[in-house]
Amino acid sequence: MQSINTKVAIVGGGPSGLLLGQLLAKQGIDNIIIERVSSDYVLGRIRAGILEQGSVDLLHEAGVNERMDKEGHVHEGFDIAYYGKRYRIDINKLTNGKTVMCYGQTEVTRDLMEARAAKGLTTYYQSSDVELHELKTDQPYVTFKHNDEVYKLNCDYIAGCDGFHGVSRKSIPADQRTEFERVYPFGWLGVLSDTPPVSDELIYAKTKRGFALASMRSATRSRYYLQVPLSDKVENWSDEAFWQELKMRLPADAAEKLVTGPSIEKSIAPLRSFVCEPMQYGRLFLVGDAAHIVPPTGAKGLNLAASDVSTLFRLLLKVYNEDDQDAVSRYSEIALRRVWQTERFSWWMSNMLHEFKDDPVNIQDAKIFERFMKSELDFYLNHEEGQKVIAMQYVGLPYEEVL
Repeated sequence: MQSINTKVAIVGGGPSGLLLGQLLAKQGIDNIIIERVSSDYVLGRIRAGILEQGSVDLLHEAGVNERMDKEGHVHEGFDIAYYGKRYRIDINKLTNGKTVMCYGQTEVTRDLMEARAAKGLTTYYQSSDVELHELKTDQPYVTFKHNDEVYKLNCDYIAGCDGFHGVSRKSIPADQRTEFERVYPFGWLGVLSDTPPVSDELIYAKTKRGFALASMRSATRSRYYLQVPLSDKVENWSDEAFWQELKMRLPADAAEKLVTGPSIEKSIAPLRSFVCEPMQYGRLFLVGDAAHIVPPTGAKGLNLAASDVSTLFRLLLKVYNEDDQDAVSRYSEIALRRVWQTERFSWWMSNMLHEFKDDPVNIQDAKIFERFMKSELDFYLNHEEGQKVIAMQYVGLPYEEVL
């Protein structure tokens, strides 16, 4: 077994692990990333593309903003189409000048990978048999296999950035964690295509046929979604069938502008709300999808991970720069406040904008629920105060101060 040393071991080489590693490295804090799959596989994951202002600011702080600033699209608002009627949520006006950035998660990951490589920082891709040890001591370590050699990575702290199915959360004893989960009775069928977007801003559409979202990755690449039953299969959807259904769910004026073409990626993603408490165990800290999952309505997944990264990074700075050894004990408490606020917003948006006719509940309950959601939409879309609430949460709540 080969023994290696670092200050912070980062398990998971997706955007949250890479961002944490980049921020730490800029402050001279050594870190090593261990990733289960190849870098090409990580870059092949298709994810959301809307960045809150806080995420944009954090990428600037990490020094990986050059291409984002050139190629990203600033959005000052978005549309909600409610049974055909469009309402524009002017987030710039309603939040006193704040905006969001349209820049794909794949591109964020690519920028972070290139920055890490340029600094010569160590990442072990395609690692297996990852295990976390001695988490409740001041000498935790990680063991893993890479290129048929077994490694022991000694460290001060471990950041679990390895997603919902990773080893980090499972390393916390079951009787020491509580998991909250809501699985939705539908999924999102997503298509990526090299076609110009139907709109310069996102359109969230609620229709009797189900939810739809018109999104974008660039001026020439579009991302569209349809609500489908959980039992549906990608194989059931030809490109032609997808475009036809999308046209029926988009507002008429948008449907007329829709440019179709062959899909370059097509998949169905289930929707869930999930939170693990606490988000730390000894010297292990859960970051991003390892600790929580949000439904994609509102594009909060990567953004919530970025706020976790910001919190953990600033607490680790207190440890290493100010010798405040107790600072990291506040991580879970601070992070969970924003996690639950964001989970609630994504749950709320999902409830308002989707059709729940396939939900296995009592039919009378479903009818009452539908009336409640109609009342919600009527109020929030037709009153400026309601639109302000949506806009404030869409651009992202401010990061909490780490004192």
